[in-house]
Amino acid sequence: MAVASRLAVARVAPDGGAAGRRRRRGRPVVAVPTAGRGRGGAVAASPPTEEAVQMTEPLTKEDLVAYLVSGCKPKENWRIGTEHEKFGFEVDTLRPIKYDQIRDILNGLAERFDWDKIVEENNVIGLKQGKQSISLEPGGQFELSGAPLETLHQTCAEVNSHLYQVKAVGEEMGIGFLGIGFQPKWALSDIPIMPKGRYEIMRNYMPKVGSLGLDMMFRTCTVQVNLDFSSEQDMIRKFRTGLALQPIATAIFANSPFKEGKPNGYLSLRSHIWTDTDNNRSGMLPFVFDDSFGFERYVDYALDIPMYFVYRNKKYIDCTGMSFRDFMVGKLPQAPGELPTLNDWENHLTTIFPEVRLKRYLEMRGADGGPWRRLCALPVGLLYDEESLQSISDMTSDWTNEEREMLRRKVPVTGLKTPFRDGYVRDLAEEILQLSKNGLERRGYKEVGFLREVDAVISSGVTPAERLLNLYETKWQRSVDPVFQELLY
Repeated sequence: MAVASRLAVARVAPDGGAAGRRRRRGRPVVAVPTAGRGRGGAVAASPPTEEAVQMTEPLTKEDLVAYLVSGCKPKENWRIGTEHEKFGFEVDTLRPIKYDQIRDILNGLAERFDWDKIVEENNVIGLKQGKQSISLEPGGQFELSGAPLETLHQTCAEVNSHLYQVKAVGEEMGIGFLGIGFQPKWALSDIPIMPKGRYEIMRNYMPKVGSLGLDMMFRTCTVQVNLDFSSEQDMIRKFRTGLALQPIATAIFANSPFKEGKPNGYLSLRSHIWTDTDNNRSGMLPFVFDDSFGFERYVDYALDIPMYFVYRNKKYIDCTGMSFRDFMVGKLPQAPGELPTLNDWENHLTTIFPEVRLKRYLEMRGADGGPWRRLCALPVGLLYDEESLQSISDMTSDWTNEEREMLRRKVPVTGLKTPFRDGYVRDLAEEILQLSKNGLERRGYKEVGFLREVDAVISSGVTPAERLLNLYETKWQRSVDPVFQELLY
């Protein structure tokens, strides 16, 4: 990689000793987002790395492109990553948990299950264990960023182990965890704010660029899947296919029908919220479907996305409104003369929020949080099997930008019943499900069973959100409180 010859990076452990020294149980560490295969949760979760970086020359655009290219890997090295968010709540009051309760859970997990703590300004804000990390979203949503794993059996075991640990510690404190896409009961003013510097900058900036950004930060949960690519051409096919299919995933996993104690008019309010959060950095990215698209085009896009912050001397510097392009030539008024490192680029890429996001892997971001532990099965069957990927590419290749955007806008309201051409999204979902089953069969890991929940939703035509709305109108007698028990992990 071109960058390696031009950047000399010395990693320094927090105590000044060797970074690889054996740690005592539960001892704090500062997270280091590296260029390895950790899935990127630590980057979003924690202070950017404290590194001594000697720049031999300023970074060039070619270096930024090379960073993305370095994600290409042969098929035998492809892995599956999951990111799994949930809401913590007090079982007795159903209220969202505050930071001091979250801190106690994190400390409990560290002591009992041997996680290392991630600390920012003396606050525990996450945990790390091997290639897994646990992080806090702005309103205290609890996120597992899983390790890159080979099979769906392994990802399922990882999530089950995580939920077992979280429940073991939480239950003793009277805390439960809810799997849903939007906070069903409490107002924005009821949600505690986590003590993380980057979130303060985002909180101040969001209302300037959209009406729903604070709801996104504090009241939504998602579950996402991270997948690899072998080459630029493979990345392009998977990116395009992933973008086309995200509204279908949104429909299948729609699970956010309540807001402040009543139905909100959407099946996936979480998905709708992204349409007015910050359109500079979200959406369906029509340029990905241009003939000229590739790694360089994505870098150009990211260079012009307004920045949030630069992290220097253990402090976040508010750089909102400036572009990374300005940073590349030392023109940030807030940090005059300062030039970016690859860590700054890595962090900047985590502040872009389209429906599919490119890092050194692709993140599929269209599904609501929910009780599913098997979300990965659908895209793995489609994108990790050549025959299924070709079929789905052919199936979606003549969809227009207008049609993709229509699905993006309408699916959050009408789910599987959304009309598309001469049928409905449910018809697309049936076709996609069969292609995914075929792909998983050919993978040869006996993974088809992981599609059972998806199969049940598509064959019934009833999304999780519609099932909850039916319970609300009948058994629950128009109260959302029972959802905390219904979707309790």
